[in-house]
Amino acid sequence: MQIEEVISKINNILIEEFEIEVDQIVPEENMLETLEIDSLDLVDIVVLIEQHFGFKVDTEDMADIATLQQFYDYVAARAVD
Repeated sequence: MQIEEVISKINNILIEEFEIEVDQIVPEENMLETLEIDSLDLVDIVVLIEQHFGFKVDTEDMADIATLQQFYDYVAARAVD
């Protein structure tokens, strides 16, 4: 799956499911702070990512992800076409 497609799908999930404003989506900033989400929201995001992209997210891997760009890259590397 191309990174552009991953970014588009993740952004759509954030906008539609979490009512994130487009201007809040800044790939190089801290994901939790910029998107104003808490750890429970992050769990919901992970569940949606697993459903949309067809792989199981490793919670240990998520501990190393700080920015939205890192999250995009993580998903793109594991997404099932």
